Amino acid sequence: MDDLRPQPGPMNPYDDDHLREECGIFGIFGNPDAAANTVLGLHALQHRGQEAAGVVTFHDGRFNGHRALGHVAPNFSSEKVIRDLPGDAAIGHVRYSTSGDTLLRNVQPIYADLTFGGFAVAHNGNLTNALTLRNQLVDRGAIFQSTMDTEVITHLVALSQKTQMVDRLIDALLQIEGAYSLVALTAKKLIGVRDPYGVRPLVLGNLKGAPILASETCALDILGADYVRDVEPGEVLVIDNEGIHSYMPFPRTQKRFCIFEYIYFARPDSVVEGHSVYNARKRIGAVLAEESGVAADVVIPVPDSGVPAAIGYAQASGVPFELGIIRNHYIGRTFIEPTDKIRHFGVKLKHNANRVHIEGKRVILVDDSIVRGTTSTKIVEMVREAGAAEVHMRIASPPTTHSCFYGIDTPERSKLLAATHDIEQMRQFIKADSLAFISIDGLYRAMGHADRMQAGARYCDACFSGEYPIKLTDETVRPARSARQLSLLAELT
Repeated sequence: MDDLRPQPGPMNPYDDDHLREECGIFGIFGNPDAAANTVLGLHALQHRGQEAAGVVTFHDGRFNGHRALGHVAPNFSSEKVIRDLPGDAAIGHVRYSTSGDTLLRNVQPIYADLTFGGFAVAHNGNLTNALTLRNQLVDRGAIFQSTMDTEVITHLVALSQKTQMVDRLIDALLQIEGAYSLVALTAKKLIGVRDPYGVRPLVLGNLKGAPILASETCALDILGADYVRDVEPGEVLVIDNEGIHSYMPFPRTQKRFCIFEYIYFARPDSVVEGHSVYNARKRIGAVLAEESGVAADVVIPVPDSGVPAAIGYAQASGVPFELGIIRNHYIGRTFIEPTDKIRHFGVKLKHNANRVHIEGKRVILVDDSIVRGTTSTKIVEMVREAGAAEVHMRIASPPTTHSCFYGIDTPERSKLLAATHDIEQMRQFIKADSLAFISIDGLYRAMGHADRMQAGARYCDACFSGEYPIKLTDETVRPARSARQLSLLAELT
């Protein structure tokens, strides 16, 4: 879910060296505890969005909603909140904001009264022609209440000349470009949609006869629900009292699932596109060890995302695995805008070296990615200060050389370290004794293919290869925003 305002960059100076998934979605139909189950599902998907959360339900002719800034638990744990969300159908959303301030108007699901009745929608991904469509809609008289690309979908549905609600939604979807999964709720239906390339994940589950749609299987596990299948790329799944109906309105195209879901975004305990995320990360670590082994005494993950890959690296290399860095999970929002004195402590607020497993040893640090390189530099420095004899950095993804436009918060390309530095220059920047990344062919090999060419166009790997499978229409119009649009954006920023 993309914010159309200019993006000032990451909010937390201690967490700015990883890519960020922007959203997680959940929906359930035909369950008397729809709201409570949706809250639990969103709690399991909290890693996909930590800035805001929202739930919309339908009951007795009325839509009910609660949206809030912050994590799911503090905003949805009271009995009153759940009591005020009655109904046996619900959708929910967790959001990671790419803007400096998260506005309540930008929290999903969003709701509108249309000619056929109420329509609520929640979205994970990014529409790459949202700004173009938005400007066209404003020219036709549309009035936008948020700066989200998701609202474009609502306007397109509202303006469709089709007579049936599902046909109106399909009509809207045929006009948009990008990578997305979405859930929508009407008075009688729960709807799930996945873009034709299947870039963003969406699964179908079942809780004692109640169908569920969720970004990941971990949201099914928390409820004790059964996994049924992945929603197919380009599929529109309509759930109502008569069952589950599948529509395939898009021309068939090659699936391009986001390979970074396996490297970092998805929860390790999820199964994505038939692959255990945890096992995939271990295999990636094993291939990384085969490609870039080095004499060392200990393998240490950069927690928490580097843990499975580090286990795989240690097992493949025979070098012992230790938790040589301990993460503080309770840094919280108190330090998002720290004082200069607090900022001086930098990465130590979040990570601390476990000296007993570092001092005097040749250390291999395993992390999932390097984005700007700032955190990697501080981690290497911290490990050296703990007495490491050598520090070798190993990265469980190829160099991130290109920005993502498909729903991942990525800096502009000039701020990606790998876009402006070769590997030796990157090694010097982070001050490691050696630095190596898994090759792109090695990444595909870890996913069960001989190499990238043999796999064909199976994954979206644009952040590594620069090969974007979906048109980037808005990137050609952003510099030429109209005075009217600039005025709106300035007012909302």
